[in-house]
Amino acid sequence: MGQKSSPIILRLSLLRNWSSNWYAEDKKVPLLINEDYRIRNFINNYYPLGTIARVEIPRLKKENEENIEIFLHTPKIGVVVGSDNKEKNKLVQEVYKLIKKNINIHVIEVKNPEKVASLIAQNIAAQLQQRAFFRAVKKMYIQKALKAGVKGIKISLKGRLSGAEIARTETTIKGILPLGTFRSKIDYAYVAAKTIHGVLGVKVWVCDGNYSPKDDREISKTISRENISNSKPENQVNK
Repeated sequence: MGQKSSPIILRLSLLRNWSSNWYAEDKKVPLLINEDYRIRNFINNYYPLGTIARVEIPRLKKENEENIEIFLHTPKIGVVVGSDNKEKNKLVQEVYKLIKKNINIHVIEVKNPEKVASLIAQNIAAQLQQRAFFRAVKKMYIQKALKAGVKGIKISLKGRLSGAEIARTETTIKGILPLGTFRSKIDYAYVAAKTIHGVLGVKVWVCDGNYSPKDDREISKTISRENISNSKPENQVNK
């Protein structure tokens, strides 16, 4: 019998990279996992929905244990960086208070937010929290994604939709979505929308065609050493 699984987990190490990329001694693994979770959770809650697409934390060097590099993928550079790096430096200070380690933040622009499942899910959740009609919201973001060039998209909403007494699930699929084809570029995200009628679950699947050998080479270069070497000292907090 077939079982459901995350499209992202299926493609890890094959066509995608981990959000946390590091090796550690056995006794340090739980500490680093907890630290990464706290950093990622804090940053995602620090900004409004639809701001942060992905948070990457590589610890590929020994010095990264005390000097943490954080890569933020966002379509809103101005919101994250601010004028003269004020907003970014403020975030560095807040994360430092949380974990008491030196932080260096790099901001990477997301050029096509209409193709990123996490951003679509966050934007839908934000609209639902503002009491927008769920069918109109689904239709709008599906049209935006298809116009941006995706091959297929699936949006599933679950809960007390429009304040209904009985919770239900409504799913819309447009285009192709070959979840069983490993070389397919399938992006997936889940976001909980907290409304006055309760929590609504928002799930989004996006298919952006198939991977090519060129894409495979780019995946291995997700974290650029050049970006790390060119980091500015002002982004770092000293103890």
